[in-house]
Amino acid sequence: METILNLLPLTDAERAAFLAAAPHEDQIFLPVEHLTASADTASLDKIARATVILGCVSPHMLAGSTGLKWLQTWSAGVNPYLLPGAFPQGAALTSAVGAYGQAVSEHMFASLLAVMKNLPAYRDLQIVHRWDDAGQVLTLRGANVLLLGTGDLGSHFAGLVKAMGAHTIGLNRHPDKPVEHVDELHPLADLDAWLPRADVVAMTLPETPQTVHLMNAQRLALMKPTAILVNAGRGTGVDNLALAEALQAGKLWGAALDVTEPEPLPQDHPLWDCPNFLLTPHVAGGDHLDQTVRNIVAIALENLRHFMAGEPLRNRVL
Repeated sequence: METILNLLPLTDAERAAFLAAAPHEDQIFLPVEHLTASADTASLDKIARATVILGCVSPHMLAGSTGLKWLQTWSAGVNPYLLPGAFPQGAALTSAVGAYGQAVSEHMFASLLAVMKNLPAYRDLQIVHRWDDAGQVLTLRGANVLLLGTGDLGSHFAGLVKAMGAHTIGLNRHPDKPVEHVDELHPLADLDAWLPRADVVAMTLPETPQTVHLMNAQRLALMKPTAILVNAGRGTGVDNLALAEALQAGKLWGAALDVTEPEPLPQDHPLWDCPNFLLTPHVAGGDHLDQTVRNIVAIALENLRHFMAGEPLRNRVL
C-alpha cells in the first residue's frame, strides 16, 4: 500500500477525485501551513512515512524519507531538489510545468504595457500630486518581441503580444520544433545578432550555468535605446547592476522585472531608483491566480493516475 501525502490546497471535489484515483491507498491530506521551517514532529513523521508526496517539501525535511518513490512539486522550478544529496536517491521528481503560463504571461504583458505607456512615471507623479505629461509612448503594433525561452511561459506571452500586432522571434535550444504563437525560431546562440533588432526582450529562462548573467553589460549595450527588457524567469538571468547603469544612463526605454538577484532586492540597490522601471517581488506566478492553483492540482491528479497505472509521469525531472 502506498502512503500518499497530499499538501495541495484542494476543493471538496478535487479531494474526492484524488481519493477516487487511488481508492485502496493510504491518503493523508495535510494543510501546507503546517510545513514551516520548524514543522512539528507529527508532520515530519508523515513526510518520512510517505511513499508519494504531492506538493513542495523543503529538501531538509526529506532526510528521513527513505521509502519515497515520487514527489510532485507545485512549482515549475525544482533546483533546490537537484543539489547533491538533497533528494532521496532513486525517487522520481516531477514539476508543475504547464500550470503557470497564463498567470506569468499576463503579469509580464501588463508590466510591459505599463512601461511602454510610462505608467510608472505617472504613478510617481500621482504620489506627489503633479499633473504633468510624461512624454511619448510606445506600441506593440509592428514591434519585434524577442523571446528568450519559448516554453509554457514564453508561448503564452507570445500569444498576448501577437494579439497586439507584434512579431515574435523565439530563441531556444531546439529551433526546429514549432512553438505556438512564435513567428520564427532561432538558436539561442544567435542572441547577439537579434538584440539590436528587438523592441522588446522577454526572458522566461530557467537558471542554468549558461543563463546566469546572460543579459550582461555587453548585451544590454546591443539593445536599442527604445527597447524594453522584461524578466520573469530567474533573477540570475540579468546582471542587475549593469541594467541599473543602462537605465540611469538612458540607454534603454525601460525594464520590468519580477525576479532579481538576490531576492529580495537589497534596499540600497540602484535599481530601486531607476527611471521607467517596474519591479514586482516575484509574484507573477505562485498562487496569486486561482486558475494557477487549479492547474497545479490537475497536473498532480493526472500524474497520480499515471503513477497508479504504472505509466510514465508528466514533467519528470528525475
